[in-house]
Amino acid sequence: MSNSVTSILQNVGLSFKSFFSLCKPRVTSLIVFTAIIGMYMAKPAMEAMSLSLLLATTAGVAFASGAAAAFNCLIEHKIDAIMARTRGRAIPTGQVSSTQTTIFATILGGTGLAILYFYVNPLTMWLTFATFVGYAVIYTVFLKPATPMNIVIGGASGAMPPILGWAAVNNNVAPESLIMFLIIFAWTPPHFWALALYRREEYAKVGMPMLPVTHGEAFTLLHILLYTIILVAVSLMPYGMGMSGLIYLVSAIILNAIFMAYVIGLYRKYSDDLAKRTFKYSILYLTLLFAALLVDHYWMF
Repeated sequence: MSNSVTSILQNVGLSFKSFFSLCKPRVTSLIVFTAIIGMYMAKPAMEAMSLSLLLATTAGVAFASGAAAAFNCLIEHKIDAIMARTRGRAIPTGQVSSTQTTIFATILGGTGLAILYFYVNPLTMWLTFATFVGYAVIYTVFLKPATPMNIVIGGASGAMPPILGWAAVNNNVAPESLIMFLIIFAWTPPHFWALALYRREEYAKVGMPMLPVTHGEAFTLLHILLYTIILVAVSLMPYGMGMSGLIYLVSAIILNAIFMAYVIGLYRKYSDDLAKRTFKYSILYLTLLFAALLVDHYWMF
């Protein structure tokens, strides 16, 4: 009897792990994090955040983001089976079926949108739905296989979380939320192209027109440099617009200097190892930059 119970629990645990992996938890966690920052930036520091609103927004955005990621895995499972980076995912390895993934993603996404509609506000729900469609359909189905600038156009979906967080609190889209959107929008191309550079042979194998595949290494490195310069300028806008103070400004300058050092080093002498380190730092960069926004917001108070 005990062996049967143990076996059932192990199977349940394995199934949960498989479905959870479809949600791309590391990506989803960064999305939720920036949405939460958007929420706190939308509220004066002296006002307490409603715990119920925080939990509902977090759950709704996390569920919708996880569902979009699962649909992405579903649509690209044949490509994922070929690429070394993705062949261990749940669908290519047979841990879950396409039908199970479709049902799971539909329920998860529908639940997330319902939470946002009934417990947050309709505006946040519709913005989240538009983000979902932008990533799961427009980017994954149409842009990604069609143009090497896919990540530039499709990056708009990934940049939406701060706007969702702001809308959850204030039920509007304000200039401050658009500035946070622009930071992520400008950050996405150098972040993703660093990955695409050291994975370009895999993308070429599956016929995916990523920039390093279609235009080569030198062209991609130049665009990483140019977009990083844009990112540096955009990341200083919160201070210029009065959204933040010296804590954020100093943090942004330091983080940007390190990012530029990585990118310039990559531009001068490319190596896969440096591209990997640039990609990893870009994630840390965005996390710390938004954390600095939050710290500065409350320190000013």
